This record gives sequence, C-alpha cells and structure tokens, in this order.
Amino acid sequence: MKNFEYRDIENLRVYTRLCDLHIQICELCNGWPRAERFELTSQVLRSSNSSPAQLAEKNEDRHLKNRIEGVNRARGEAGETIHHLRIATRKGYLNEADFKHLKEDYRESILILNAIEKNLETKLPSNDQKWLHEPEPTYHVSMPAGYPEPL
Repeated sequence: MKNFEYRDIENLRVYTRLCDLHIQICELCNGWPRAERFELTSQVLRSSNSSPAQLAEKNEDRHLKNRIEGVNRARGEAGETIHHLRIATRKGYLNEADFKHLKEDYRESILILNAIEKNLETKLPSNDQKWLHEPEPTYHVSMPAGYPEPL
C-alpha cells in the first residue's frame, strides 16, 4: 500500500489566516455595546467564522466541484464580514484604521481564494471551467447611478 500524504486544512495558509482574523474580530467585539449582541456582533462573528469553516468543510470532499463551491462560499463570507465591519465603523464601534487593516487582510485573503478556485478549475473538464472561460465583463448596458464607470 502506498503512503499518501493527507492534506490537512491547517496546511492551507489562507485557512489559518481566516481563523486568525476571526479571533481578532472576537476580541474587537468584546468592547461593542451589549445591545448589539444579537445583531451586529452575532452577524460579524458568524460570517468571520464561516469563512474558514466553509474551507474546512469542503476540504474533505471528494468531489472537485464541491471543493470549488467551498472556496466560493468562503469568499462570500469574507465579503459579508467586510460589510459588517464597515457598519461597525460607521456606528463608531470600530476605528477607521482598524477597519482599513482588517479590510485589507480580508481582501488579500479573497485574492488567495480566487487563485485557489482558478487552480482547482484547471482540473475540471473544459466545459465545466466557469472562471477560466468567463468572458470579460462588458458595460454596454446603462448602469444605474452610483455604479463605477468602466475603465
């Protein structure tokens, strides 16, 4: 019988980074108003923990498409966490510098998740590769006010 290397989720640096970010957010939330305990605090704790949890859950999956879905969900939870942190900043629970630092850490994690997803998709049959064959976005439609103008 061959010795196969078990790929532990803890060996994935973005996973440990997202776990560390969750711990930082837990510490930050301790100083938030008690009235937010079941609202904003609960939401930011849930989404910040869900991001690495999605990676851990799908890391064990034998089906490649499911693993890609786990990466996709982790990215979505990271984006949701940024939103909750932005709201906490606007409410005065988090200072702007801490928000910018956390946002940057989450943005870098999202970029890593994008790279992981692209890499995983290369192992799929070409007709299932959505990321790699997605057309460049076009802005030929009239965008509502407030949307960024195309470059």
